[in-house]
Amino acid sequence: MSESYRAGAYWGCRPESADECARRAETFFRLLAECHPSYARWYEQASSPKKALQFPFEPTRETFVRFFGQKKHQMGKDGYSFSAWTGHAAQDQGGMLMVWCGGDAAVAPNSLLLHFPQEALGRERMLTASVLGGVMRALAVAWEPDWAIATADGLWEQLSNGSRLGTFVGWMTYVSRQRGEVPALPEPVRVEPVEDKGTLILLSPERLTPSNPEHVALARRVQQALEERGLLGMVIERQSART
Repeated sequence: MSESYRAGAYWGCRPESADECARRAETFFRLLAECHPSYARWYEQASSPKKALQFPFEPTRETFVRFFGQKKHQMGKDGYSFSAWTGHAAQDQGGMLMVWCGGDAAVAPNSLLLHFPQEALGRERMLTASVLGGVMRALAVAWEPDWAIATADGLWEQLSNGSRLGTFVGWMTYVSRQRGEVPALPEPVRVEPVEDKGTLILLSPERLTPSNPEHVALARRVQQALEERGLLGMVIERQSART
């Protein structure tokens, strides 16, 4: 059975207008398209793959302003949401994402979830340090989250300690600079700045898997080091069921 991988980014209270959220979305999709050819084409989510293929869209600021002006993309009095799909029905490449943005985070955090392919061909093409590193940088630059992660679901379950939000480490972890300075970490971990936004932590150039005890042990050591520095606190105090 193939292990599922996903990326998630989370940020707290940040009420923003539809135009500001649209600007961030446009930046994210532009940077995402530079990571892999599968991210060059997008469709709105629908009740079935066949129906979704009838709704392609260009990920421009104008498009997202139009989306966020529609009631179905509005979350109560503040905040917006939308889902998108790359149109690869076989899931051998591409994937889908969901965004919640512009909210005051009183109940749940603003967030973005991106799911990666599960089939062998898509995994080999997209689940690389280069592609996922680019995805994490796109998340950080566009959305400026407090915390972001790219990892296997199995590692997510082992390292989250039962939390429905986090924070914890994965194959790749991003921490906002507002949380503090990332300490020196053991080999083969790489620590890289992301502009002036924060720090990207790559545990290993090879794909981390929950079935490898050495990978899990390394992740736990790094997580402990970050916890000791106070870098892995909650994004918001109230936990969310949306992960």
